[in-house]
Amino acid sequence: MRRKPGVGDKAPDFKLPDDSGAIRTLKSFYGKKLVLYFYPKDDTSGCTKEAIDFNAHKRDFDKAGAVILGVSPDSTLSHQKFKSKHALDLNLVSDETRSTLEAYGVWTEKSMYGRRYMGVERTTFLIAPDGKIAQVWNKVKVPGHADAVLSAVKDLT
Repeated sequence: MRRKPGVGDKAPDFKLPDDSGAIRTLKSFYGKKLVLYFYPKDDTSGCTKEAIDFNAHKRDFDKAGAVILGVSPDSTLSHQKFKSKHALDLNLVSDETRSTLEAYGVWTEKSMYGRRYMGVERTTFLIAPDGKIAQVWNKVKVPGHADAVLSAVKDLT
């Protein structure tokens, strides 16, 4: 497991398929603010609430010059179904190999009911137009998170 990059670090590059089959790379977002949010699994309660919250603020993120990109280890087909079911207008990328999850340090050991397993730690990175990390939210609690990220996006020059 790699160290999680922090504020001021160059964001690790990625090359991942989105829910439409298009390949997304970090470089394709240079010059824009990028909200890169990592979540454990499509269509689970917390992940659904987080996606719906980001989606509800999408116009405000657009006005602030930011792109929202959700990342999970789910397949592109899973993302398509998730988006359709909840009428989401967000780009979701698939990291089935977990290479980007590992590069961002969010593929980590977790524990539930005494059982240890590997999974995604819900984390959001705000990446500045120059490709450097401007802010990190670790172990995200969903209520109010999209609002906090939008506020940081608006403050980022």
